[in-house]
Amino acid sequence: LGVGVGLVMSLGLAHLLGSMLYGVTAYDPWTFTAVAALLGGVTLLATWLPARRASRVDPIVSLRSE
Repeated sequence: LGVGVGLVMSLGLAHLLGSMLYGVTAYDPWTFTAVAALLGGVTLLATWLPARRASRVDPIVSLRSE
């Protein structure tokens, strides 16, 4: 959801940043796709690693520690 909202907002604000971009146009589809894929990959990695670590803990040990 966040990547989708970010893409829509970036398309709306791209004309403001067009003068600062070097070597790409303001509406370059490859850049938008690459950034969305990069953010999606970082998000998956950031959620998968802690979930994998938490799944290795014995539930009884976790409940008794509190």
